[in-house]
Amino acid sequence: QVQLVESGGGLVQAGGSLRLSCAASGRTFSSYAMGWFRQAPGKEREFVAVINRSGGSTDYADSVKGRFTISRDNAKNTVYLQMNSLKPEDTAVYYCAARYTYFRPQREKEYDYWGQGTQVTVSS
Repeated sequence: QVQLVESGGGLVQAGGSLRLSCAASGRTFSSYAMGWFRQAPGKEREFVAVINRSGGSTDYADSVKGRFTISRDNAKNTVYLQMNSLKPEDTAVYYCAARYTYFRPQREKEYDYWGQGTQVTVSS
């Protein structure tokens, strides 16, 4: 069982930055691929970024590529999402998720564990 707790959300002006954190419980954090997803009001949850279990490989949605960076610290059982050049369309609840796998899944249904989400609001 893995428990995930996100933090770092908030209100920011367009062009600003935020760093989200996701703290995981358990002793096998380094065996899990970690993903970030987001859900805007009235929309389905969508993939944002994923990092493999070692931290050596990442993938991003086209909409955030070049602006967001996912990273992890396995010693601290934490995954991060650095968000720069934020846009109003980035406004959403952001969720982290974990999957016990060598690969970098991008589909929501591939993930086994989810956090409760953290709200990010970008004002224009």
